[in-house]
This record gives sequence, structure tokens and C-alpha cells, in this order.
Amino acid sequence: MWGGRFAEGPAAIMQEINASIGTDKRMWREDIAASRAHLAMLAETGIVSRADAAKIDAGLQEIADEWSQGPIEEDLALEDIHMHVEAKLRQRLGPVAGRLHTARSRNDQVATDFRLWTRAAADRVDAGIAAMQDALLTRSEEHADTLMPGFTHLQGAQPVTLGHHLMAYYEMLRRDRGRFADCRRRLNESPLGSAALAGTGFPVDRQMTARALGFDAPTRNSLDAVSDRDFALEFASAGLQLSLHLSRLAEEIVIWASQPYGFVTLPDSFSTGSSIMPQKRNPDAAELIRAKPGTLLAAVTRLATMMKGLPLAYAKDMQEDKAPVFEAHDTLILSLAAMTGMIRDIDFVPARMGAVAGAGHSTATDLADWLVREADVPFRDAHHITGRAVAAADAAGCTLAELPLDTLRGLDERIDERIFGVLSVERSAASRTSYGGTAPDQVRARVAEARKELT
Repeated sequence: MWGGRFAEGPAAIMQEINASIGTDKRMWREDIAASRAHLAMLAETGIVSRADAAKIDAGLQEIADEWSQGPIEEDLALEDIHMHVEAKLRQRLGPVAGRLHTARSRNDQVATDFRLWTRAAADRVDAGIAAMQDALLTRSEEHADTLMPGFTHLQGAQPVTLGHHLMAYYEMLRRDRGRFADCRRRLNESPLGSAALAGTGFPVDRQMTARALGFDAPTRNSLDAVSDRDFALEFASAGLQLSLHLSRLAEEIVIWASQPYGFVTLPDSFSTGSSIMPQKRNPDAAELIRAKPGTLLAAVTRLATMMKGLPLAYAKDMQEDKAPVFEAHDTLILSLAAMTGMIRDIDFVPARMGAVAGAGHSTATDLADWLVREADVPFRDAHHITGRAVAAADAAGCTLAELPLDTLRGLDERIDERIFGVLSVERSAASRTSYGGTAPDQVRARVAEARKELT
């Protein structure tokens, strides 16, 4: 490729550090698709004859057929996937293959390929998120009435329903889908035709190639088009946020599966054993998902560090952009599939969850709210009275609902027997009927609404 300018070939170590084929061969389908779109435009505008274009297009399809059947034979001297395609064409067609690179550069070529790949990757991640959302909806509806403890600071706070708890993760994933959709929308502009950095003097039709490749429009500035990697960083950043959400749920599964909790039994298909302790059922899938944000954070950090301070336009640093995005994608797809499988197959233990739901006097707020609502007590005063009731229950070794009425009236004479109608965990959860609350009817309504969102 460099024969016209350089008298000597590169040193072996230069070839090794310079070549990217080991990574970017993953984009061969995108490279051929973009090449065919570019070729069709060259023929339509008369830049390349239709006869030559037909030969080249047939050659590109033959290469696609060959590579779809087996691995690409890598040659470090050819550097990247673009030159591997060109070399394959030249082997088949001779010098006419060189016409394909008219009015383009590897700079706009790789920017186009990478956008095409990332766009498809965003679609794959979106489908994975949607599958997990569907699993969450199924389990949430199934457990709309199942009581469990709600926590703050990992301390018992108020009773909630399991369906409500799972739907919290549905909402996180809904935001994640929005982030990937935004990333996809912003990246969906075609750099093809920007050439090396300044555009081209050939009468190219950039609208035509953009349409052919499913882009909304061509990019508006050739310098920005070949040097922009915002879309890669945005994809990795959205992936990091998604991995954090998956990690939170994974941590809860690990906790719930532990013997002190006993809220869930993990399926065999997502557990492992011990080499020495035959009784063990380890939540390894959940633990590994819990660790994955490190991979995504590394991808964001690598991309941000690579792009920091780069002058316009293209620089070789940007060859390092694809590996972190590919790894981020693979990690997300695997994590989503594993978490979706766990959610679908996990066995919840409602009896155990319900037994713990009242621990830590979780209906104390219901007592305070009753004082405000029924006895017209200012909330701060009601909070103080309830605090003394909790202390009395602790001293007696019982729950708030088990305190005698005389004891409660001794704390405040405005309390009467109606108080026992709000102190059970069932009534507490059922009373949270505000929009977005944990009441079973609210959970079912949100599930129904969410199912419409997914269709």
C-alpha cells in the first residue's frame, strides 16, 4: 500500500503495533456493506463505469460468501479489515479492484463501518434489555401480592410487595433503553464521502450512500465526521449505567440466596458447587454479573483517555477505539442473558419473605400516619409518639401490633382500638395506594401499563 512513498517496508515490530486486523475483522460485514453502497453511488454518478462496478460488486459478494463460511486469513502487512477486503478483490479482479477506493479514505471508511456496527450493537442490547423487562413483568405480576421487607440502609424499613420491588428494576431498564435509543439516534449519520478529512472533489452523492446504509442523513462536517467517536463513548457509557443496574440486582440475589435471608432458591442452571463442600449452592452467575461494571468502566475510561486532547482530525490513537466497545457489547449481551435466565427460573420463597416483612417494626410509619390522619396529630409529634411505642415494643419483646391497647394509650390517649387495623404488614402494603406505590393493585396496574410499552 505504501510503495509509492516509502522505499522500505515497516519493521516487524511496526507491523505488529500498527495492525488492527485482529480486532476490526469483526466489522467485515459492515465494511463490505459500506463498500457496496459506495460502489453503487460511484456507478450512479459516473465516477466508475457500470461495467467495472458490476465486476467489483460481484467480487465483494464473493468475499462475503467466503468469510461467512470460515475465518478470515489475517495478514499483518495488510493492517486492517479495509485492506484485507481490497487485497481479496485485487486477487480476484486485478487492477480494476483499485477503483473501489475512489473518493473515499480509510478515515471515513472506518468511521462508517464502526457506526454501522455500533448501531447494530445498540439494537442487540436493546433486545436483550426488552427480554429481561418481559421476565421482570411476568414475575412482578405473579408476585403482586407477595409481601417482603423493604429496606433502606439494608435495614428493615416498610413492608413492600415483591412485585413492586422487581418493577423497580423494570424502571431502571426502561431508562437504559432510552439511553441506548438516544445513542443510536445520534450516531445514525453517515460519514461516508468525508474522505480523509476535507471531503472530496469527486461529484459524490452522500445522500444516496446514507440512504442505502439506513442512516438518517450524511454528517455535516467532514473534519468532525472522521474524528468523532462520541457514539462509541456514549455506547460504553450507556452500557456502564446498565451494568450498574444489573449489578445491583445481582447483589440482591446474592443476599437473598444466603441462608440468613432464604428469600430465594437459585436454579441449578445458574449455580455452581464447591470442590470441597458438597452442600454448597453458590450464586456464581450473580456474582460475576455483580463484577461486570469494572469491565464497562474500563471501556469508558479507555475511550475517554484515548480521545482526550486529540487535535482534529483523525489520529492513529483512534485505532484503539473498537476493542473496548466490542468488549462492552459482549459483556452486556452475556450479562443480560444470564440475568434474564435467573429472573425467569429463580424460586422465590414467599413464606420466608412474609415472615421477615414485619421485622424491625416495619409498620411504625403506619402508626405515625394513623395519628396524623385519625387524631389530627402533627407529624413530628406523631413521629415522637411512635418512637416511644417502638421502644416499648422492644422492651416487651413483641411487635407493635402485639402491644396491648392500654400500653399504647399510655403513650398517647388519642390512640384507640382502630390502630390495630393498620399495624399488620398486609394492611401496611395495601394502604400504599399512591401512584407508583407498593399496593398490589398499583403493581398490577403498572405491569399492565408496562406491557403496552413493550409491545
